[in-house]
Amino acid sequence: MSLPLAPETPAPATGTPPTDDPLSPRALRGIVRELAEQPERWIHLVRLSTEERWYRRLVAEADHEVWLISWLPGQSTGFHDHGGSRGAFTVALGELEELSLGGPDQGLLIRRVPAGTARAFGPEYVHDVRNTASGPAVTLHAYSPPLSSMAHYDLRAGGLVRTSQEGPEQW
Repeated sequence: MSLPLAPETPAPATGTPPTDDPLSPRALRGIVRELAEQPERWIHLVRLSTEERWYRRLVAEADHEVWLISWLPGQSTGFHDHGGSRGAFTVALGELEELSLGGPDQGLLIRRVPAGTARAFGPEYVHDVRNTASGPAVTLHAYSPPLSSMAHYDLRAGGLVRTSQEGPEQW
């Protein structure tokens, strides 16, 4: 499967209605893995920013989108959801750490996500992704349907507490 790249400066994902049949997390994992194996399609686009994580949408289709993100040491997303979208990400270069809440008996789960590893998740998933390594990292993320909102959360003793919401106009 060959994935088209979005235009140089893609417009926010606001005009295309979401599809009735979103892609599965497994299909999204396949998309990011395939693209990660083709660095000639995206490596020249990567930028590193000391201000915040750098990101760019690479693919904008009616049923999914793909983002390229770079991470310097110490940069993180904080706990967030994906507005009901399914998703997957793969670490193409470097290494990240993912935090999520397990069931009542598991508490906080911390996963090391080295280069070549892909993670996929359903529409209710909340996690925090961070670069705790000593060097930069580059990831590819796919969402279906395309992201329409994201909520952010603080982790407190009683669990996650929603603190804010953002939409495509903020990306």
